[in-house]
Amino acid sequence: MNTPDIGVGKAMLRELRALPQTAGWMRILSGLCGCMVLASCGEGVLDPRGPVGGAERVILYNATAVMLTVGIPVILLTLLAAWWFRASNRRAKFRPELVYAGRIELIVWSIPALVILFLGGMAWIGAHDLDPPKQLEASTTPLEIEVVSLDWRWLFIYPTEHIATINHFVVPAGVPVHFRLTSTSVMNSFFIPQIGSQIYTMPGMTTQLNLQVDKPGRYEGISAQFSGPGFSDMRFAVTAGSTEEFERWLVEVRECGGALDGPTFAQLARPTKAGGELTYGAVPEDPFDAVAHGRVSTHWSSTEAL
Repeated sequence: MNTPDIGVGKAMLRELRALPQTAGWMRILSGLCGCMVLASCGEGVLDPRGPVGGAERVILYNATAVMLTVGIPVILLTLLAAWWFRASNRRAKFRPELVYAGRIELIVWSIPALVILFLGGMAWIGAHDLDPPKQLEASTTPLEIEVVSLDWRWLFIYPTEHIATINHFVVPAGVPVHFRLTSTSVMNSFFIPQIGSQIYTMPGMTTQLNLQVDKPGRYEGISAQFSGPGFSDMRFAVTAGSTEEFERWLVEVRECGGALDGPTFAQLARPTKAGGELTYGAVPEDPFDAVAHGRVSTHWSSTEAL
């Protein structure tokens, strides 16, 4: 054996020795990727904390199961056909007449039609059961909250309690919440992934939404509609606790002071990026109706909107 052959043999031996270590690292990387995929399911639509979010997850799972009843057999049959009609299989026969076989055509088109009927039925029933303005079945009176999407912040007004907050709000767990939503200038989208039901906010209009948080905790809400340069920071927090904790929070907010009057709201309505959380212990002039009926001027110059 000459020298080049010896060098090639040593290189192959080193590669063979490294194979177990490489396989071990591949197993570790595969496990980490699996953990990352599973971790992404937390704090989202697959981890609901309310009846609306739970019902939406059921619809999502059912729709996925129906689609998999077609997807999995198609994948398996494709692999089976590729294996059976391989060039080395002499038992496979060429059957050109099957291209226009009526029975096969019936099966090929009837199964997708049934899938569409099932998915359409689930969407129809689910859309009516989870209609946003439809009140939730509960023994307690819903908590009223008015939502105004600003550029680029969220204003939450408690009309009965006469307080307001910016970029965060607090609700008692287990109590239904009735939202009335509008926008000052452009269309936006109000969405709490773990609670459910994304809904749009539109200038000069009012939309309604009914939600409920079952478990105490802090949940993230987002703007799901691109609305300008401050869209990416247009987030808010939802804190749910016991009824006693909610009552104590109301007292603390009123003691903190601050009033959401006309000049204060006019300043809030000006475009602001990445605004922090604020609270107002009094709302002498509720601006919601004025915003919802288009009586608030929101015409900004190009420099003010940046």
